[in-house]
Amino acid sequence: MSETVSFTAMKDGTREEYQLLAKLEKPFLALTAERVLEELRRAGEATLEGYRITRLQHGLQSGTRALRDGADIDWVVGALLHDIGDGLAPQNHDRMSAEVIRPFVRWDVSWVVEHHGIFQMLYYGHHYGWDRNARDQFRDHPCFDSCAEFCERWDQSSFDPDYPTEPLTTFEPMVREVFGRKAYDPAVIQEGHVSPLTSHV
Repeated sequence: MSETVSFTAMKDGTREEYQLLAKLEKPFLALTAERVLEELRRAGEATLEGYRITRLQHGLQSGTRALRDGADIDWVVGALLHDIGDGLAPQNHDRMSAEVIRPFVRWDVSWVVEHHGIFQMLYYGHHYGWDRNARDQFRDHPCFDSCAEFCERWDQSSFDPDYPTEPLTTFEPMVREVFGRKAYDPAVIQEGHVSPLTSHV
């Protein structure tokens, strides 16, 4: 029989019970990368209605462009997973996607993923009568240029069915490495540091 706690309300739990829960949760936490990869695979079965590629293909194409631009592992994984929240939260997928990666990548990468939705409106917002320049509210933020470049180079351009895209297997080791990091490690997060998107001049 598996070990369980005795409490039925969290406020009644003992120190020993919470230590037990922490121990039992470790195997689940260790499989976070595998769950993320499985969600990506499911995205391969979900069409982007009206588009010529699947949600997985869009993520793979974005990640491939980042990889070929010489981006580091945080930016590549950020590009790959920037729409990972689409399946459950299509209305605020950018924020959900950012929360998935936030414990494991640099601060600027998660900020860019969190805000890419409003930055993308530059390309299409006017067609719906929206403010295509809504991103200007973040004009003074240190990550403004990174987010604008992310959208231009890797997101808005990645709906091409003929682009020679890397398969998911190319990215699997990177996803496992990133999600294998200690969550919220200050040495990884580097709060306030803004890194270049690419190593190319």
